[in-house]
Amino acid sequence: MGDSTIQFHKYEGLGNDFVVVELADERDLPAARAAVLCDRRYGVGADGVLLVLPSRAEGCDARMRVINADGSISEMCGNGVRCVALHLARAGGKPTGATETVRIDTDAGTCACTVEDAKGEGIVTADMGVVRVLGERIVEVDGQPVKLEIADAGNPHAILLGAFDRAEVERLGPRLATHPDFPRGTNVEFARVGGDGIDLVVWERGVGITLACGTGACAAAAVACARGGMPLGVPIAVRLPGGRLDVTIHEDGRVTMRGPARHVFSGVVG
Repeated sequence: MGDSTIQFHKYEGLGNDFVVVELADERDLPAARAAVLCDRRYGVGADGVLLVLPSRAEGCDARMRVINADGSISEMCGNGVRCVALHLARAGGKPTGATETVRIDTDAGTCACTVEDAKGEGIVTADMGVVRVLGERIVEVDGQPVKLEIADAGNPHAILLGAFDRAEVERLGPRLATHPDFPRGTNVEFARVGGDGIDLVVWERGVGITLACGTGACAAAAVACARGGMPLGVPIAVRLPGGRLDVTIHEDGRVTMRGPARHVFSGVVG
């Protein structure tokens, strides 16, 4: 292979899909080229690129760097970290049926992931650390006030509570994601909290509507618990367009997220 070729692995978690690339140096894949890889007509097609790099943190197996589909950088990605954990666990050559713990260095801190892969099911439980619920904020969109709940899951989130149709998501999502009140941009969650879980649609910063968002699920669950709509210490079913994640908000604020990851195919691009 020439210097310009890239070996990649396509993964998805509940339809949130990624191009996973192992590199020694992140400068070997500039953000502009990552955006081309994500193009669904002229590239591999993905919501983002996950760079698997040498760890900067002691005790971690690798570092994950997240590049969104538009070439911007995200601090963390919940579905992505499950995909990287599965990739590393399978690459580690553990015997079939083993449960493995993988520690991943991210820009939001260390994430420990337990990989259950006895029959190739690729179920990963990720310790997402503490999700901070930062309170209510009202911003103006098209001359109208919009009430948001702000949370930090290692990356920024603005949660709208209630029932929203697709047209409202498509109208409010991009306006809120790039609103001047959020200088770094924000992910935007549209969450309907009910007795049996949370129905969630996410407009991801730098991507748009995705089939699933792991950190968004964690942020929405943390807000729901903080507002008394969901219990602490038990798995909460978060239903996204691509499927279900089980999110537990523990008494100390720590969050664990359990869900699938799947290898789709591997290849080389020039």
